[in-house]
Amino acid sequence: QVQLVESGGGLVQPGGSLRLSCAASGSIFSINTMGWYRQAPGKQRELVAAITSGGSTNYADSVKGRFTISRDNAKNTVYLQMNGLKPEDTAVYYCNADIQRNTWLPSAYYWGQGTQVTVSS
Repeated sequence: QVQLVESGGGLVQPGGSLRLSCAASGSIFSINTMGWYRQAPGKQRELVAAITSGGSTNYADSVKGRFTISRDNAKNTVYLQMNGLKPEDTAVYYCNADIQRNTWLPSAYYWGQGTQVTVSS
């Protein structure tokens, strides 16, 4: 069994900052790409940022220059530092990870339960 547990969401004023964390636990052999997605009310879930096991990153155009994704492979944890938050960043943020549980099974994608980020004055 594998679990992804997110933390760090909350209410912040425009221009403020938040740091999200997502820790993977359970039966894990290796973790490939880890990422953050978000879903605002009435909208589709979209990729915010992703990071490979080697540290290569990818960002949505809407967050480039404001958000930074990083990971600690020893802790199986991915982070999302969000600066310069805007009201349009309001959404539920989900952690996603491509995890291989053992050497004889292919990897699979797992999701966290989501954490609410609200940007409002």
